[in-house]
Amino acid sequence: MIRHSVARVAALALLAAAPSVLRAQATNEGSSDNTGYGTTSAEFLLIGANARGMALGGGYMALATDLGALYANPGALALLKRAGFQGSQLNYVADTKLNWGGVATPYGGGSGAIGFSIGTFGFSDQPVYTPQAPNGNGEFYSVSESVAAATISKNFSDRFSVGVTAKGVFDRLGQVSGTAFAVDFGTHFHSQLAGKPIRFAFALTNLGTNLKYKGDPLKVTSTRDTLPGDGEVPSQPVPSERLTSPYSLPTKFGVALAYDFISSSDARFTLMSEFNQMRSNKAAFSAGGEFAADRIGGSIFGIALRGSYTSNPSLGYESAGIVYEKQADDGSRGLAFGGGVSLASRGGFALGFDYAWKNMGALGDVNFITVTVGW
Repeated sequence: MIRHSVARVAALALLAAAPSVLRAQATNEGSSDNTGYGTTSAEFLLIGANARGMALGGGYMALATDLGALYANPGALALLKRAGFQGSQLNYVADTKLNWGGVATPYGGGSGAIGFSIGTFGFSDQPVYTPQAPNGNGEFYSVSESVAAATISKNFSDRFSVGVTAKGVFDRLGQVSGTAFAVDFGTHFHSQLAGKPIRFAFALTNLGTNLKYKGDPLKVTSTRDTLPGDGEVPSQPVPSERLTSPYSLPTKFGVALAYDFISSSDARFTLMSEFNQMRSNKAAFSAGGEFAADRIGGSIFGIALRGSYTSNPSLGYESAGIVYEKQADDGSRGLAFGGGVSLASRGGFALGFDYAWKNMGALGDVNFITVTVGW
C-alpha cells in the first residue's frame, strides 16, 4: 500500500510539475536570453526515428519497448520481446528526407537486448547560386548527414533496466565534411500502480565530441598581407587552410512518465507526459495518449491510435528574437496524430505498419511512415 501511494504521488508530481517549470521559466526571463540558439550542429539527431515516436511526442521515451528504443531510450530496449527490423522514412520540411533503419534482438533469455541502427538526412542536386550567377552557375551541391549506432541494454531487475548507445555522426555539406562521436544513456523503470502498468524513464542523448569541418574548399593560397608603412613586398602564394569553428552536438535530457489507465490482456489505453531540455533551445513539454488493441476478436490483427501535443518554443513563430510571418492559423502547431496496424502470427512472426502526421508550426506539416518486421 505504501509503495503504491508513493508511486501515485510521484506520477502526479511529474505530470503537474513540467508545465509549472515552463511557466516559471517564462515568468523569470529577463531582457537577456542566453539560450544557445544556432550553436549546435547535426540537429537531425533530434527529429526522431519512427512514426510511433512522432505521434506520441517525447512521452514515447517511456513506452519505447520496441525497436524505436534504439533512438528514443536505450534503457527500454531490454524489454524487447522478439528480434526484429524496423525501417522509416520521414518527408521533412524544404524537400528534405530522413531515412532510418534498425535491427535488434534479445539475448540471455530476455535479460537484455542488443541492436544496431543507421540514419541519413539531407537533400541532393541543389543548384549553386553566387552574386556573379544569381540564376545558378551550372554547379550542384548536396547535403548528407548520417549516424551509425550500436546499442546494448540490460535488465538489472524485473523492474529496472539500463542501456547505452555509442554512435558516430557524419556530416557532409557539399565538399566539406565533419565527424563526431557521441553516446546516449537511458534508464527505464516499470512497475504497477493500482494493478495497472506504470513506466518512468529518463535519457541523456547526443553527449559527445564537437563537429569540426574540413575539405578541399577550405584550402586556399594566399600572399603575405602588407603591413602599415611597408611598400609592396614580393611574395609567392603560400598554401593555407581556413579554420572552422567546432560545433557542439544537440545534447538533450528528458524525463517521461506513462500510465495505463485502461489495461487488459489484449487492449490498453496509456497516457504519458515528458519534459526535456536541449542545449540549443528552451525547455519543452509534451503530453499524449495511445490506444492499442491486439488480436482483435481472437484474430492475429491489431490496431493502434495515437496523439500528442508538444509545447516547444522552436515550433512557434517567434524564436531567438525573430518573429516569423504568420502564414496560417497556428493553433495546431505541436499537434501530432497517427496510428498503426499489426499482424502477429502464433509462431512469433509479426508485421506492422505505422503512420504519423505532425504540425511543425512555422515549418509546416510533416509525415512519417514506418514498417516493422519481427520474428
